[in-house]
Amino acid sequence: MSYIGIRHIFWTVIPSVRQHFGFGAKCNVVLYDFSAEPGNNELSVREGETVTVTNQNIGGGWIEAQNSRGEVGLVPEDYLEVSPVLASPSNSRVPPPPLCPSPSQQTSNGGGDPWSAWNTDATGGASNNWASKPEGTQTGRSAAPDPWGAQSHPQAYQGPGAEEDEWDDEWDDVKSSGYAESESGEGGAFQRGGAQGTAMKISLNKFPGFSKSGPELYLLAKQLVKGSQKLSIYMGEVGPVWSYPNNQLDCVVADPKKGSKMYGLKSYIEYQVTPNTTNRPVNHRYKHFDWLYERLLDKLGSAIPIPSLPDKQVTGRFEEEFIKMRMERLQGWMTRMCRHPVVSSSEVFQLFLTYKDEKDWKTGKRKAEKDETVGVMIFATIEPEAPDLDPIEAPTEQKCDQFSRFTKAMDDGVKEILTVGQEHWKRCTGPLPKEYQRIGKAFQNLSSVFNSSGYQGEATLTDAMTAAGKTYEEIALMVAEQPRKDLHFLMETNNEYKGLLGCFPDTLAVHKAGIEKVKEGDKLVATSKIGPQEKVTMAKRVSTMSYTLQAEMNHFHSNRIYDYNRVMQLYLEEQAKFYETVSVKEVFLHTDSLIIVHIAHLDRHRLSVSENVQSFVFFFSISLARLPRS
Repeated sequence: MSYIGIRHIFWTVIPSVRQHFGFGAKCNVVLYDFSAEPGNNELSVREGETVTVTNQNIGGGWIEAQNSRGEVGLVPEDYLEVSPVLASPSNSRVPPPPLCPSPSQQTSNGGGDPWSAWNTDATGGASNNWASKPEGTQTGRSAAPDPWGAQSHPQAYQGPGAEEDEWDDEWDDVKSSGYAESESGEGGAFQRGGAQGTAMKISLNKFPGFSKSGPELYLLAKQLVKGSQKLSIYMGEVGPVWSYPNNQLDCVVADPKKGSKMYGLKSYIEYQVTPNTTNRPVNHRYKHFDWLYERLLDKLGSAIPIPSLPDKQVTGRFEEEFIKMRMERLQGWMTRMCRHPVVSSSEVFQLFLTYKDEKDWKTGKRKAEKDETVGVMIFATIEPEAPDLDPIEAPTEQKCDQFSRFTKAMDDGVKEILTVGQEHWKRCTGPLPKEYQRIGKAFQNLSSVFNSSGYQGEATLTDAMTAAGKTYEEIALMVAEQPRKDLHFLMETNNEYKGLLGCFPDTLAVHKAGIEKVKEGDKLVATSKIGPQEKVTMAKRVSTMSYTLQAEMNHFHSNRIYDYNRVMQLYLEEQAKFYETVSVKEVFLHTDSLIIVHIAHLDRHRLSVSENVQSFVFFFSISLARLPRS
């Protein structure tokens, strides 16, 4: 037998036999959340879950796995930590232990509810150490599986093919990268450390605003670092608000092109980013967006929620559909950053949009990486144009508690929309079109049977039935294509907000830790840890933190109303167009002796499809009329 034949048996037959008899089956702990894309035979898994590998020979960085519910699908290989388990032989009298423990038997590894820290530890201690969690600022994301390709943090979402985003040595210092790189050709991936041992490698001080020290670094600083940028807050109609620019910054992410380096050994996708201030495009790769995210998170993350970038793709990085989707999501992320007055006016963001040449980019990049006004020290640059607040007064704390409850409830609602939306998408692209196609085919088959009778007087009838069958097939295509026209945008908006809402527990925790420190002021003075003047200074600085949080709350609500008004308006308009088109397709076919009218699912009032469509259109018209025009 040839070497190739022996190798084939070794890699395919033997593992199957071993797994069949229960020897060497592998339990795999999931390292990162992964959400299945509809129609790709993928399996959604969550961090900490244990799955069983059923096929390791898929290739391309994928393996087939089965979860505790018996669901089977593809999972990125690098997202699993393999731990072999030897099961008892099947003929043993003692029942073999389960290959994979159920989720209830697993030990939690920090993948709990991100809002739980707000209700437990307010001191910024070990249980509230946001930096120790590999997800970044979306601390301990919800354990529920993400139904719509969640925007997880890039630190926890690298896989095969990550060589696209390896840093060029001539551009970056090892210290500023935050990653330890490991190249292995096309399979090169970042190696990260931390909670997962050798599987991860990330500094606990990566997010200075969320380190164990909490806000004390800012509250008790003898001399604040004076940044070049002053951030103003003033009292508006709804309370504290940021100072917004007269001309809104915006940008367009477009024209993706495939580039290469090292004589074609490494490939990447480059995007053109064009701001409306200069109308001059600049080119950026995904790693540059990732760098921008890291800098914004370091500098502003203690005061402002910075949503994570779109997910890294494990395979298919150069497929047209993926490139289009990533560009769309990068556009959404950049638009949200442009709409924030603090982010859009920051030096690092302006550098990203307006650098003149490679030298300008390198210089600005080095400067941003050496910026000392990062973490909680960003509060030193904020100047509220209003009297100092008493942070421990009931109204201030009540506002924060109310906002915390609201963001938690909205997070649950957004996840429900994503779950229901994905299920509806699957029905629209799977069972529903197939049913319409089957009905259409049945009509056409019956028409063919009628044609075979040889009777001369039924041509009109058979033609009408054939036309009705073809109409059903056209409707099947319309149903399958409709989600991309309306549901897609609704899902993308909710996906954005899921990522944004996941950042608020960090922001709220920093503020609450500051309030707790002020409450301890008298005790600290009594024990001579601080002086009376330091207590006053600390209260004044927490007042600044309270104004900042309230300004951010008002910014969030304003954008939320605008975004959901816009996306619901689009969704209902497209739904109305869809049902109007379907009503036109409901053709009345006349014969000399018969009128064939399609009757679909009748409601309790026995309305025909045409009448039902009119009711839908009327409903959508009323709903659209109630939406304020943006």
